[in-house]
Amino acid sequence: MSDNKKHSSGIIDKAKQKFQNDENNQKEHGPNPDRQGDAKGDIHEEHNFVKPQPFQSKEAKKDNQTFFVSRINKPAKYTDRPNFFTYLLYRIGKDDASGLAAQLAYYFMLSLFPMLIFILSLIPLFNINQKSIISQIESNAPAQASSIITNILTDVMSNANGGILSFGLILALWTASNGMTALMNSFNVAYDVEDSRNFFVSKAMAVFFTLLIGITMPITLVLFTFGQQIGNFLFGPLGLDEAVKWVFSVLRTVLPVIAIFIVFTLLYTMAPNVKIKMKSVLPGALFATVIWILGTLAFGFYVSNFGNYSKTYGSIGGVIVLMLWLYITGFILILGAEVNAIFHHRKVAKGKTPEEITYDEMDARGEEDLADAYNNMGDESESHHHAKNPKHQVDYQNHNQYESPEAVERKNEGRSHHIKTKK
Repeated sequence: MSDNKKHSSGIIDKAKQKFQNDENNQKEHGPNPDRQGDAKGDIHEEHNFVKPQPFQSKEAKKDNQTFFVSRINKPAKYTDRPNFFTYLLYRIGKDDASGLAAQLAYYFMLSLFPMLIFILSLIPLFNINQKSIISQIESNAPAQASSIITNILTDVMSNANGGILSFGLILALWTASNGMTALMNSFNVAYDVEDSRNFFVSKAMAVFFTLLIGITMPITLVLFTFGQQIGNFLFGPLGLDEAVKWVFSVLRTVLPVIAIFIVFTLLYTMAPNVKIKMKSVLPGALFATVIWILGTLAFGFYVSNFGNYSKTYGSIGGVIVLMLWLYITGFILILGAEVNAIFHHRKVAKGKTPEEITYDEMDARGEEDLADAYNNMGDESESHHHAKNPKHQVDYQNHNQYESPEAVERKNEGRSHHIKTKK
């Protein structure tokens, strides 16, 4: 019995000594990763864990899902003043721009022909020749895609019925607006916001944009076809015939580009659920206009010279070309929205935080007016709002991770200054 006690005490002494040695080693050299296990001495394999990334959209946080994390470079590169084009590539992956473009291509395809019916119902009001419409489509769309559109146009215009068109006008307008609804949703994803507008407001805006495009296209066609005659009628009596002829010879090329730029600018200004000025979206609108024109020309050249889809896919080759062209169009529109979103986020990051506004107001009004300053802030102080509402505390804390280091430093300096003043 005594031998067993001596044996047990010897084991305990060895264990204590071993534990003491491990503690001393950890103090001197740090923890040993090979010895990390439970008290029973189980052997564990070494695992490499990926640190969660802070770049998540609101939808991802709401559903507890992580969106695409950039493989281009380490996410730490994007925390403070990243390269613009590198950050643009990151946002393209984060917001799944290619997937959104595929959705837009699908909705654009479904909305295209109702849109054409709607435009055709407006054409008699402008007295536009059918050949002018077909020539414009052939000059702005790839060859195989334009052949499908022009065939449908010819069939609809030759068999047009006033009663059917008047009845189908509302239905076509409503159906065509679905493509605009999908485009508005993709813009909200680019700005990392949710569409808080109710269904009727969103649908009314989608219908408005559809009307805008439906009216802009016939007006552009009228100016393109009869612009010189209109100019001669207005300025001919003043002896400016030659000047008008030169101006409209230039406008034949420039006018479609100007019309596209104006439509893109209005879309980027009004479609997202963000208060933004029109001048702030000009970079994205210009970028999308130039890239769309160049992309359309390049795609048309590729289809005409290299990609003969009619031989590969037969009669559906034109449909595939049309879908690809709509996909490229949707992707470029999303790129323009991402460009504007980057400028918007950087502009917001340079502004003062809610805490800084509070401290500046307190310093200006003095210690005796502190209570009035807080009352006047109301719900304008986001930090005060989230402090009163516990449900939003987590979201506000998550928002802090997007602040630049300079903003955090300024905020901390404001807090310390407020504490010293209060003492």
